Amino acid sequence: MAGASIGYPVLWLALVTFPLMAAIQFICAKIALVYGTGLTRIMREQFPRFVVYPAIVALVVANTINAAADIQAIAAGINLLAPIPILALILPVALLILLVQIWGSYRLIVKIFRWLTLSLFAYIGASFLAHPNWTSVLRGTLVPSIRFDSNFLSMLVALLGTTISPYLFFWQANQEIEEEIADGKTQRWQRKGATPKELKFAAWDVITGMFLSNVVMYFIILATAATLHTAGKTEISTATEAADALRPIAGNAAYILMAFGLIGTGILAVPILTGSAAYSVAELCGWKCSLDAKPWQAKEFYVVIIVCTLAALAINYLGVNPMQALFWTAVINGFLAPPLLIIVMLIASNSQIMGKRSNGLIVNTLGWTTTVAMFIAAIVLVWTWIY
Repeated sequence: MAGASIGYPVLWLALVTFPLMAAIQFICAKIALVYGTGLTRIMREQFPRFVVYPAIVALVVANTINAAADIQAIAAGINLLAPIPILALILPVALLILLVQIWGSYRLIVKIFRWLTLSLFAYIGASFLAHPNWTSVLRGTLVPSIRFDSNFLSMLVALLGTTISPYLFFWQANQEIEEEIADGKTQRWQRKGATPKELKFAAWDVITGMFLSNVVMYFIILATAATLHTAGKTEISTATEAADALRPIAGNAAYILMAFGLIGTGILAVPILTGSAAYSVAELCGWKCSLDAKPWQAKEFYVVIIVCTLAALAINYLGVNPMQALFWTAVINGFLAPPLLIIVMLIASNSQIMGKRSNGLIVNTLGWTTTVAMFIAAIVLVWTWIY
């Protein structure tokens, strides 16, 4: 949507957000490794209730809305492959994901569907085959451009909200704990503290993942700018319109690639969204939480997942456009991220909590720069809405 609406002038965001999002995700991973728990339990133990409870409630609400948008996007992807109404697909899609999430394991979901996300790399080929204006591409990549109008700023906040997303803070931390539990560290005292080797592995894990994420982000913007924006199609309201950006590489098969992209990323995203919400509520209430636990071993945790999924299902029957829903949930995440980032940075900078693993100068600078940038973007957007 950013590439279609604005074109090349937003390409620089893919470069700028990479070190920011990598720093934040590493900080979240480091906090979990050092403290031995997920973020919510740390927040509960270190901050007053009037700070923690509203933050978690806002996270759960945002995640549920986001999950609703992703469920509908999966249905839109299937609709590209088969002429079945999107509304008719939403219920079976949601129930299938819920069943796999409860009775399977997250690793199973990843193994099956991670390959579908490879379709997103088709945007790299589409970018070159669309013959973009490389002078404009270079300018958009290296020269930051900002316009102070509502359209540009809302797109800016949405892009920040899709890259520096609150649910990923909690998911990153809890997955570090899940990995340690899988390695036999079932008690918190066994997990507390992080060796230099563990932190180095976490850093490279995050850097690699965020780099690949931003490479895909860059070429999605480039491909849509070179095709849709150049052709004057600046508004994307359906998955079919979005698929047109892939025509240079896939021709009539563009719809198939787009379908795989929506289905694959959506199926990966929904369990992360409902799962991170469940982790947060369970840790807030002191319940057992693990996606590798059987339903009877972590009843309350799975109840939260079910409730979030059903709420997302209900939202979908309000008739919201899936593409617009994805955009506005990104904007919501852009507003939710700044206050949560303050909490994360205060924890990571506190030597009483982190000991000798508290943030160094470079990571601290990147973390606080991210926090300030998110705040400024959100505040300026609100200002344009008012005035």
